[in-house]
Amino acid sequence: MTFLANLTLSSASPRLFHDPSRTTRKIHSWHVNSAISTTAVSKRRCDLYDLHKELVPYAEAWSWQKAIVKERRALSEINEDFADTLIVLQHHPVYTLGTGSSEEFLNFDVICAPFDLYRTERGGEVTYHGPGQLVMYPIINLRHHKMDLHWCRKLLLKFMHAVENKLPVLRSRSRSLLSSASLILSGNQKLAAIGVKVSQWITYHGLALNVTTDLTPFQQIVPCGIRDRQVGSIDGIIKGSFPSKGCREDDNHHADNHNLVDTTLISLLREFCEVFQVDLHHKSIQIGIPCEKTPPPTVLKS
Repeated sequence: MTFLANLTLSSASPRLFHDPSRTTRKIHSWHVNSAISTTAVSKRRCDLYDLHKELVPYAEAWSWQKAIVKERRALSEINEDFADTLIVLQHHPVYTLGTGSSEEFLNFDVICAPFDLYRTERGGEVTYHGPGQLVMYPIINLRHHKMDLHWCRKLLLKFMHAVENKLPVLRSRSRSLLSSASLILSGNQKLAAIGVKVSQWITYHGLALNVTTDLTPFQQIVPCGIRDRQVGSIDGIIKGSFPSKGCREDDNHHADNHNLVDTTLISLLREFCEVFQVDLHHKSIQIGIPCEKTPPPTVLKS
């Protein structure tokens, strides 16, 4: 498994080839407070928008981030403190490229892209987001943590390493090699990717972890520009470690997938709190309602 962390200071709106469909509904956070322990150590507040059971269009999640970052930057300019933010969700199928990503890592013509295709302001090469993949967008004020981009990258890697150690199926197979750029586990499988943008010491974009993801769409790209690593998922590792005896019913399979996503999320949130020293406060957000403060991303038509 490989975790990649890339940081960039460039600025650009994500560009898209197709408009994603939208639905409107209000989502309330799924509470996991009982699963997250806190200590007596003073921790910063972090607002949690937990949409991990929802499929959110990429453009919409991007607009949320941009609106929050814009608001936080305005507060920062007048030296006002503010809470950190964490958005957790799943996306409709989508490919995204970083600021300097090369289209040579696409195994299709952009005119005939199988899914929506965006170029964003994050670091890193092309990746895929889709159902069964947990995506975390931390919007962190580095002024109140540490004003160091390398520290931010190392902390994200430390976070993923901590998650690995807490998930038994990964821990039992893990022979980790931690470097400044990546975290490699046994089997050479890439389960997660990190791509971050920092603007005026405020982070956004983030990381994605394949839990029960259909890996087929990854065949249409060279994920993160790495040709010599396979893409994997936590579900795939479990099935490899504990082969199923016979076929499972579809209902049981879906239930198992949901349970695995929920269990993985609990580990992610717990370790996020510990590594970043924050307390989570659940908030709700409305899906399908464009953010008035943020213009939509530029749409490119073929």
